Amino acid sequence: MSTEDTPSAPRSLAEALRARDDASLGALLRSRPDLITPVPTDLTQLATRAGTRASVVRALERLDRFALQTAEALAVAADPAEYGELLGLMAGDDADPAVVAALPHALDVLREQALVWGGDDRLRLVRTARELLSPSPQHPSPTGLGPTVREATSGMSPGRIQEIVTAAGLPSTHDAVSAVTALAALFGDRERMAALLDGAPAESLEVLERLLWGPPYGQVTADPAPRLRWLLDRGLLLPTAPGTVVLPREVALHLRRGRAHRTPEPVPPPVEAAAAHRPQVVDSTAAGQAYTALATVEELLKDWDEGGPAVLRAGGLSVRDLKRTAVALDVPEPVAAFWVELAYAAGLIASDGEADERYAATPAWDEWREQPAAERWARLVTAWLAATRTPGLVGGRDAKDRTLSALGPGLDRSAAPEVRHRVLALLAGLPEGAAPAAASVLARLRWERPLRGDRHEGDLRGRLAEWTLSEAELLGVTGRGALSGHGRALLGLPPAPARQTGAEPSGPGDKLPVHHHHRPAPPTPLPPAEQAVASAAAARLLAPLLPEPLDHVLLQADLTAVAPGPLERPLADMLGVLADVESKGGATVYRFTPGSVRRALDAGQSASDLHAFLAAHARTPVPQPLAYLIDDVARRHGHLRVGAASSYVRCDDEAVLNEILADKRATALGLRRLAPTVLAAQADPAGLLEGLRSMGFAPAAESAEGDVLITRALAHRTPPRSAPDPVPDGPPVPDDTLLSAALRAIRAGDLASTAPRKPGTAPAADGALPRTDSAETLATMQAAVLTGEALWIGYVNAEGAASQRLIAPIRVEGGFVTAYDHTADEVRTYPLHRITGVAELADDAG
Repeated sequence: MSTEDTPSAPRSLAEALRARDDASLGALLRSRPDLITPVPTDLTQLATRAGTRASVVRALERLDRFALQTAEALAVAADPAEYGELLGLMAGDDADPAVVAALPHALDVLREQALVWGGDDRLRLVRTARELLSPSPQHPSPTGLGPTVREATSGMSPGRIQEIVTAAGLPSTHDAVSAVTALAALFGDRERMAALLDGAPAESLEVLERLLWGPPYGQVTADPAPRLRWLLDRGLLLPTAPGTVVLPREVALHLRRGRAHRTPEPVPPPVEAAAAHRPQVVDSTAAGQAYTALATVEELLKDWDEGGPAVLRAGGLSVRDLKRTAVALDVPEPVAAFWVELAYAAGLIASDGEADERYAATPAWDEWREQPAAERWARLVTAWLAATRTPGLVGGRDAKDRTLSALGPGLDRSAAPEVRHRVLALLAGLPEGAAPAAASVLARLRWERPLRGDRHEGDLRGRLAEWTLSEAELLGVTGRGALSGHGRALLGLPPAPARQTGAEPSGPGDKLPVHHHHRPAPPTPLPPAEQAVASAAAARLLAPLLPEPLDHVLLQADLTAVAPGPLERPLADMLGVLADVESKGGATVYRFTPGSVRRALDAGQSASDLHAFLAAHARTPVPQPLAYLIDDVARRHGHLRVGAASSYVRCDDEAVLNEILADKRATALGLRRLAPTVLAAQADPAGLLEGLRSMGFAPAAESAEGDVLITRALAHRTPPRSAPDPVPDGPPVPDDTLLSAALRAIRAGDLASTAPRKPGTAPAADGALPRTDSAETLATMQAAVLTGEALWIGYVNAEGAASQRLIAPIRVEGGFVTAYDHTADEVRTYPLHRITGVAELADDAG
């Protein structure tokens, strides 16, 4: 008896799934969560869904390179294939020991993913996967193999087949089928094939070498050269179309010594440590960059505090606005796009939704800026880890050749969170303080997900990994390329072991071996609740490393002030009004100018207030030039008054008004004298103020009552906005509760659909509901109550949806039956008039 005929051998994927225990089925549903969206009614439906094209493509995209190579080898093997045949295709005649050791695990992965089923003596690749991975002229196989002899000769005349068999040294046969079989057996026989090729001209062997690793197709003329004729006569090349020949799969495998792939990759490439630094240096460097990140985001939001740039009609920032933002932040435009997108992902900026729509800070910004620095950092990096928006794409083109703009549509890439987490996890696997070689990180990611590219964007995962390495450095998750202690905590990892100072590397060129110090990072991003705990732990580690805010500045005689570190918020806010930032870095330099002093006076400060503020917060005496500057601007401030007529200027000093009228720069203001001390203007008050200030005067606005108006910057806020939701990469992985419920429902539905019925009671067609009249239904139900037997019923609910259910009746009364429903795994009550029919189970039903 064949293996397939034995009771233990599954005859379909559904039977193979039925033989699995709950742990194995749970692993399948976790690895392929699309299979329970929605929950299938039984295992047959689960198997059908697992074989659909979309689901199989998704599963193949999540295989590592060696598991994918194993599936590709099964696609060119016999169906079904024995394990020995698969091993030969993967390890070759030389039986590569690394492949031999890794193949069982790869096969287990394919079985767990329900891409392969059957025992080692009858391995079957699911049909959809075989169709996707099998070689064809339209879709060449990554193996570089062509069709089999049988496939390549399917349209060939019997006479021509007999000629090839004879030329190959085989006896002629009575039919084409046996001739093709004999030819395939010859090509698969190592000794006979070697003897045949020993007589081949050297030029013919060169032709085979060119086609050996693919593509296996070549072009020939109507009158082939002798080196090609020798191959064609013996079937070593077979015609597939006029002018086209192919190298048969069996011939290629012989020349490859049985190997389906040129370079099997059973072991993932290691992540190499390119440089090493003391962990303390890494942590302090990362902390300094984390502080810079917070300062940059604050500067961006302050710049947009009174209302940011306008929203493009298609959404997003214009190129000009992004460039202006980059200049304001003193960073390149791609980096500016990153900070803008990060603030958006953290819910700190959004569109205000007005008719004249523009970007502005959200109310969450006011809450965020009052939090401790470490907590503000944790909020930013948590948003970055989970965000699917990808600022690295800004400036590129989408599939319709439209420019991708910052904050605009089309920037979401669902793979981004998984790639960010994986890159950081690979860094966590290096020794503490080690910075990776970027090329080795990219090689590892390509091995782990070789099919996750994008036809429009090439190696998207590779680009995401490169962006992750640079963005992690900008945020202070890494320092000098190495994962920091707080970055390690961000992944949910425990602190590193106590550091041995004598054994630490000291130079950037020191090479380190790859090993794990402690528990490796989880393979997938943490759930939101766990990530919040990990982010809080990272913030606690970062807090002692951040500089304490200062309450003083150093005033200098050249009208500048130096802040030797971060300033307390009230001091920084006031100094930002009174002076202009001249340079940033470890120490910020502020410059006092007549315009900046006037700005402080316009905001309601008096000269005495400014003197008192500087005296209270300066570690050095207030320089005389600065005191004179404040007094001089204050003396002139408000000497001219601007109000609304259309607008006017009044001044007690007629000479000043004469000077204004004589100035050519005042022509655009449309000034004319109304009285010796009053000028009328065609410009509005705001334009008149700006025009006079550009001429070197210091006018002040006044109210209708003649009082000086104190102008304060009005913060512009959007309505309350939530941060953008990440675009999911398919259905979420089910939690334990959902998984347990889904398994119970699938098992119960499978029991109902597969329970054997008594002869004569089963429906005429598979899947049809049982049909019995009401009297027979009632009698069968009442009998089942007395005997305790289970019944199979057809049921139509109030919405008209029909289903099959397996029930054990408990009570029948008042037109209702109360029963334990094995399908739902609970006690339910069903109206008898909605039951289409009933069937008894066979005596041997489980």
